[in-house]
Amino acid sequence: MTFLQPEILWALPLVLLPVIIHLINRLRHRPQPWAAMRFLVAATQSSTSQAKLRQWLILLFRTLAVLMLILFLGRPLAGGWLGWSVNSAPDAIIILLDRSVSMESKIAGSTTTRREQALSSLAKAAEPFAGRSHLVVIDSALRRAQPLARPSDLRELPSTAATDTAADFPALFQAALTWLEENQTATAELWIASDLQRTNWKPDDERWQPLQAQLAALQQRVRLRVLAVGGDSDADTSVTLQDILRTDREGRAELLLSVDIQRTGNQAATMPVTVNLNGTPAQYDVAVEGGNLRWRQRLDLGTLRGSGWGFVEVPADANLRNNRTWFVYGPPAKLRTTIVTEDTRVGRWLEAVASAAPPGTQREARVLSPADAAGLTFDGDVLILWQAALPASDVATKLDAFVQSGGVLAFLPTGKADAGQFASQGWGVLEKAEEGQTYRVDRWEEKEGPLAKTEEGFSLPLNLAAITQRQRINGTAPALATFAGSGSLLTRQTLGRGHVYFLASLPMREWSTLGNGPVLVPVVQRLLQSGSRRLTQASLMQCGDLSAVDQSLPWPSVEGGGTNPQLETGIYRAGERLAALNRASGEDAADTATREEVNNALAGVGLQWFEETGQNGDRMQGEVWRLFVMAMLVFLLVESFLVLPAKATQVDTMTGKRTVRREPEATEVTK
Repeated sequence: MTFLQPEILWALPLVLLPVIIHLINRLRHRPQPWAAMRFLVAATQSSTSQAKLRQWLILLFRTLAVLMLILFLGRPLAGGWLGWSVNSAPDAIIILLDRSVSMESKIAGSTTTRREQALSSLAKAAEPFAGRSHLVVIDSALRRAQPLARPSDLRELPSTAATDTAADFPALFQAALTWLEENQTATAELWIASDLQRTNWKPDDERWQPLQAQLAALQQRVRLRVLAVGGDSDADTSVTLQDILRTDREGRAELLLSVDIQRTGNQAATMPVTVNLNGTPAQYDVAVEGGNLRWRQRLDLGTLRGSGWGFVEVPADANLRNNRTWFVYGPPAKLRTTIVTEDTRVGRWLEAVASAAPPGTQREARVLSPADAAGLTFDGDVLILWQAALPASDVATKLDAFVQSGGVLAFLPTGKADAGQFASQGWGVLEKAEEGQTYRVDRWEEKEGPLAKTEEGFSLPLNLAAITQRQRINGTAPALATFAGSGSLLTRQTLGRGHVYFLASLPMREWSTLGNGPVLVPVVQRLLQSGSRRLTQASLMQCGDLSAVDQSLPWPSVEGGGTNPQLETGIYRAGERLAALNRASGEDAADTATREEVNNALAGVGLQWFEETGQNGDRMQGEVWRLFVMAMLVFLLVESFLVLPAKATQVDTMTGKRTVRREPEATEVTK
């Protein structure tokens, strides 16, 4: 037995408190010899012996009551049968199983994964209920209820096997509540097995509140038990695709890969990283200084013009399902920019910049008025430059969908007052520098984004740009460039897969010199490259996203050995195109939801917690403090009964009537 609050056990010496009080009380009554009492000693010898036994029993039960109180405050945990079988068998047991990637981490010092340990523990815990309770399992990947004939089947079901998916616990609870509503049982228990990963539990999700109300409204009585499969794991390294960009220069194509390598521990190390391109592997030695690294690598495609696939892989470790990330690429595509403005001079200038393209690439730009843009859907665009009043209603909805799908939307100032907002940003007042003065840029983001350094390591000359007019940017979006003193030149807000930018000045002579030097052209070109991902995002999908997989088409595996794109990562062929299925990036996060957060998410529902941190299923533990509270009450009741004075019968000599009265307790007489 273990305790959640072992520091309370320091109070165990207080168990002797009743004994100490008893001894102190005896010192108050010193014996005094009295000749006349010698005749009473023999007469009360038998009653004195009974009184001594009674006093020892009273002292024993008082001591046990104090002991039970201290153990209760220490929140005891009992394992094995006792931890799970303190309650009667319910009519139905619904097992909610976490099958996310993080559950495939091996427990330190063993070859058993957390999912396998959870299945073993659940199967053993369900054995006493076999034949008495209806067993159902609902997994986090498919969220479909499946009945269990025997608890041992839990380890063999395909719906309990490993997957490359993430878990959505609000949705998983919703599936369980739907089953309970459809199957009216008198009593039910939900057994939840999970590593409590925060990205899976989503403790701050707004869906928890209606789930609480739905659970409280159930007609049957429901108990919840949470098996937290935690503990230490061996060293683990994960790799995640962040970006892929195809460029064509002078008849040769290149792929620019950007991946995140994340490790447990912060010690510097050099590890081999394998990049497989269309079946041809290449190995690179990558130096990782700390726990995280964003690694970029250029891959030469030569004269290849069609589609292809590949993956990036790190060596095997404690979790084999996060060691590989997949990618696909397509043929060169035409990158189109739409410029929305009422100023024809600004439109011509931006059109020239957006149309400029290196040899071998395809770019086009079109200039529209706000009225003309209102009827478009922007399906073929990758970049939208908006220099007009901020959009509203239907146009704003279309632009939001454009950004969510991976497009880039950049707003430029008009110099006019605008009460509108987009992505929680808007325009403030127009400011003009005093004569002979300019607004200078003193800080900008050079590691990534449109203002990053060139491939040769040169910085964009933003500090040399002279800005005489600027329009304040209102909102809380992160700033990529700021003015000396105060104010932002460029902000960026992420929406879905795309970005929304606000630029505080125009590249026109009366506004700034941004259009004269090597600033505007590289910035627009980088925005185009970023927006081009919109054309490839449709082929980069996440395992478990049921809406992303068209079930009407066959999805044969091209590489990776998977059979189901909903559950397993790899390269699949969807109709005429290739698709890369990867795990959710949140599965690499180490943060876990706390007990308090889970209790708050399920407020009003009593949870019984069980800890499983080792590889021995018999060590699964649960809180059994109720047993100690009940034992303390029993001991106090017995002690109360023992301290009652003995009954004595008195006969009235005149009437012969018998009366019962309480006699004072016999006291010990010392000779």
